[in-house]
Amino acid sequence: MNKELNNVTVKQRPIPSGFGPDTTAEEVIQGHNLSGKIAVVTGGYSGLGLETTRVLAAAGATVIVPVRTPEKARLALAGIPGVQLEALDLLDPASVDAFAQRFLDSGRPLDILIHSAGIMASPLARDARGYEVQFATNHLGHFRLAARLWPALVKAGGARVVSVSSRGHRIAGVDFADVNFERRAYEKWTAYGQSKTANVLFALELDKRGQAQGVRAFSVHPGSILTDLARHLSYDELRAMGALDEAGNRIPAGQTSHMKTVQQGAATSVWCAVSPQLEGEGGVYCEDADIAPVAESGDSQQPGVQAWAIDPGNALRLWELSEAMTGVTFPV
Repeated sequence: MNKELNNVTVKQRPIPSGFGPDTTAEEVIQGHNLSGKIAVVTGGYSGLGLETTRVLAAAGATVIVPVRTPEKARLALAGIPGVQLEALDLLDPASVDAFAQRFLDSGRPLDILIHSAGIMASPLARDARGYEVQFATNHLGHFRLAARLWPALVKAGGARVVSVSSRGHRIAGVDFADVNFERRAYEKWTAYGQSKTANVLFALELDKRGQAQGVRAFSVHPGSILTDLARHLSYDELRAMGALDEAGNRIPAGQTSHMKTVQQGAATSVWCAVSPQLEGEGGVYCEDADIAPVAESGDSQQPGVQAWAIDPGNALRLWELSEAMTGVTFPV
């Protein structure tokens, strides 16, 4: 094991935090006053992102929610104080740049940036650049967003970036030779796993580059939660993941050994965004509101992060590939 990987592996151990798989986001944020803090939560009007937005706003933060479908967002966020909606499409570089520029023009610092938006196991599709959309949405759009918002993150003097990954990263690493499935057959779960590995590697490299300027980054596995993210899954796939009973009815979260509620699923993102237990830490993959161990097996139901997703060499290679694919260079 090389020295850099060994250093990352040493950090990748539970604290322990005192929380666990049943902890909710509300429990994590108890005692925190976020008045005066500003957060951006992509995907903040649906599923885990919505609960993350609600909890941060309830603690006093101003939460900016980027939206592609304004009417849906307004309905979902109605009644939550301290929330602002702004147009953004992660697959459209001009839209990302315009969103970020509007924020920078406001002169505000950005204390918390949570990359919660994403798609999962979708049929093969490509964006206007020809990029496979799971990689383009889940990783490249967020890479560009963080780069464009970088001056505001630095201005906060202690900002945190949270990259929502998944235990699905254990399906596949990043195929640097064919990230867009131009020469290999497309497989939706492989594409999803690749994008989720990218989320972990992004946080690792961003933290390394940003910590001198006070910006720390984390990646998280929220848990298995049945939300709109599962809209592309078949009946058989939902049954296999334990989300449906034999009659095809949805099994309520909490009645299975591994499915979480949305409130529980949002806990780790919120913990990474606000916990004083993580002061001086960064670049780690977290789950169940704690730092996760390195995975000891390929079993997707076992806790932990795969070594390929915390390999500094892979993180640097992904960073350079992302800069080339987006044409964006971080000012760090």
